[in-house]
Amino acid sequence: MGQLLNIVTKLHTKTSRDYVSRMVDEKITCMTKSKEYGHDYWDGDRRFGYGGYKYDGRWKVVAEDLIAQYNLQDGCKILDVGCGKAFLIYELQQLLPNAKIVGFDSSEYGLENAKEEMKPNLFSHKAQDIYPFGDNEFDLVISLTTLHNLKVYELKSALQEVQRVSKNAYIMVEAYRNDTELFNLECWALTCESFFRPDEWIWLYNEYGYTGDYEFIYFE
Repeated sequence: MGQLLNIVTKLHTKTSRDYVSRMVDEKITCMTKSKEYGHDYWDGDRRFGYGGYKYDGRWKVVAEDLIAQYNLQDGCKILDVGCGKAFLIYELQQLLPNAKIVGFDSSEYGLENAKEEMKPNLFSHKAQDIYPFGDNEFDLVISLTTLHNLKVYELKSALQEVQRVSKNAYIMVEAYRNDTELFNLECWALTCESFFRPDEWIWLYNEYGYTGDYEFIYFE
């Protein structure tokens, strides 16, 4: 098993959230709309998702940390599973201009509204389906806030594919450590299908053969 990292948490904890207000704001209707992963999810009202997900450079520090953590060199190969609008891999590409960086997402809207510079390197695909790449093809495979949106039986194939195509891998998902965080997560989450404690996630990683690094974000 890989290492527990602390890379995205510093961004996650900068945002304040009113958990109860979201839960009582027609939550079921909002969840249904969010799971379309269209305009409302990305750029609509906050009750449906991001509330306007625009490029602001916040992911640069994460890109820098990933490069340092994995000693990534220009010319390396990186895959982002669930890349969304590709803001993170855009930052990686700026720092590693000769790297081959690709990403995929199941959201057509996200891909259509991704950073223009990255669009030639993006394609539509589901995290749980077989990846069109060879074994150990990538120096690093990343997946942030994506795999918890899969059902547990879909997680198996997704984790096995990440493992198969990577030399190094890093996955970040939502989790909870106590009843307060579980309540907050259930209030806030719109698309999450897999609600697990850290030890349960780690059990799944071991059960499904994933040996890469990982991180959890919590709703405190």
